[in-house]
Amino acid sequence: MNGDSVQVHVLRDDHPGRRLFSLLGNRWVCPVILALEGGPRRHSELRMMIGGVSQKMLTQTLRLLEEDGLVARTIIAGPRRRVDYELTPLGVSFGELHAVIYRWAVRHEPELARARAAYAAGARKEAK
Repeated sequence: MNGDSVQVHVLRDDHPGRRLFSLLGNRWVCPVILALEGGPRRHSELRMMIGGVSQKMLTQTLRLLEEDGLVARTIIAGPRRRVDYELTPLGVSFGELHAVIYRWAVRHEPELARARAAYAAGARKEAK
């Protein structure tokens, strides 16, 4: 199978790779995965760890990750019931993918910053 046919298949709406790309593009998925790499966390702990995430968005993101089998939700009964979230083995594997992307971003940040600055300078010139 050549590269062109792979690309065409991945671009189809029903291709499983589309779901992965959607997860990678979700603003809150990476921070949640990173926060859970340290072990089980409560919803409130995750909110404190992840700056800027609303309760609603964190809940939606956790449900999305739970639906895909990347996060497990455990209800702990007792006088003060609590819910913990943790990475499943599949979620740990997904976290490894995030680590590769993170290392790439750190390694190439100077180039990315230069490209953004050059683009902004060019856009300012065009606006004049």
